[in-house]
Amino acid sequence: MLTFPKNAPPAFHLLAKPTGAVCNLDCTYCFFLSKEMLYPDSRFRMADELLETYITQLLESHARVPEVNIAWQGGEPTLMGLDFFKRAVHLAEQNKQPGQQILHTMQTNGTQLDDEWCAFLAEKGFLVGLSVDGPRELHDVYRVNKGGAGSFDQVMRGWRFLKKHGVAFNILCTVHAANQEYPLEVYRFFRDELETEFIQFIPIIERATEGFLPLANMGWSERPGGERPLYTQTGNLVTERTVDAVAYGRFLNAIFDEWIRNDVGKVFVQLFDTTLGAYFEQYSLCIFSPTCGNALALEHNGDLYSCDHYVEPDFLLGNIQETHMIELVASEQQRQFGRHKLDSLPQYCRACEVRFACHGGCPRNRFIETPDGEAGLNYLCAGYKLFFNHVNRPMQIMANLLRQGRYADEVMGILAQEERAKFAGIGRNEPCPCGSGRKFKQCHGRK
Repeated sequence: MLTFPKNAPPAFHLLAKPTGAVCNLDCTYCFFLSKEMLYPDSRFRMADELLETYITQLLESHARVPEVNIAWQGGEPTLMGLDFFKRAVHLAEQNKQPGQQILHTMQTNGTQLDDEWCAFLAEKGFLVGLSVDGPRELHDVYRVNKGGAGSFDQVMRGWRFLKKHGVAFNILCTVHAANQEYPLEVYRFFRDELETEFIQFIPIIERATEGFLPLANMGWSERPGGERPLYTQTGNLVTERTVDAVAYGRFLNAIFDEWIRNDVGKVFVQLFDTTLGAYFEQYSLCIFSPTCGNALALEHNGDLYSCDHYVEPDFLLGNIQETHMIELVASEQQRQFGRHKLDSLPQYCRACEVRFACHGGCPRNRFIETPDGEAGLNYLCAGYKLFFNHVNRPMQIMANLLRQGRYADEVMGILAQEERAKFAGIGRNEPCPCGSGRKFKQCHGRK
């Protein structure tokens, strides 16, 4: 019987990387490709013995909660082959605790998916995250294969197999310099063409020092001589691919305005759901929680790191083949890592009107200065402020509806009624009251 350490959380999220950083694509912004350098002599394949150790320890560590998420990421996890995941599912069924429910999830670029893969994923109830950055012309800017060609056709082939077999999937879209000005094109593509109900938007922020920036701007692929720069969370400059903070806020606002009028209850955007939760002091996403430390990463050889974004020597907790993972998760090193998010929050953030929803964002992005020169402000602060202030009133309406035992999607009717009243009597050639600068007939008068 496992004895839980004093500071052990009842649950935590662990991303397992069975192939390490190895991937069959070569996305220009994928800093994780460079983590290969941490394991220069590795085959980058999780051994069967380690797989059993991982599954067993993960289930033991979650004996106090009813559901366990076994999550796979990379690199590209499908490169392990289907038999590996069949063994993983079998081990989970063999070792689950009484009453435990298992949720299997996988983040993939989708290029390896076929009938056999998707029949298995559907049968075992996997939730698959598919990485897509928008329509072809936006996706193919940075999401390229080893030859430098766009991967859109390969990914769409995988998406068709997912749809064919009825596999539950969501879309993970990174937001960067190439797609940040096209929010509605991106959102409508996912909603209308890929027919997804669940979307995550992840900002691309690549830090660099002044001396390292020219090399970083070239991307994280291997150089002709076989060299690859190692990405670490250092420097206060960003690459050319990095999303602009204000543009990120505008991107989110445009999608939110479309969603709040048409898609509440039909399309679920992770950031919008997380923001609504903040109005109830519930935080389902680590980056917006007051503290962190319960979202870790497991490398292919059993090394456990504090966070997926901190797979670096200074944040290595230990190896689960030598120390049970719950001891590493509960270690003072990891608990201090989680508390540091709150302890290091600048005064500017502590006094901010949207702190309740943001809490300073992810520590990895807190590398610029506040207006009064204090260190530790999030690079995305300007964008977050734009977004959280913009959505405040609709979020309050939805929160109040839920408190009354009603449905959040009623907000669409409330806002539509307000809009009709606001625009009543406006001439079609008059300026639109929304402040767009366009005539009413060109803007809200079209509806």
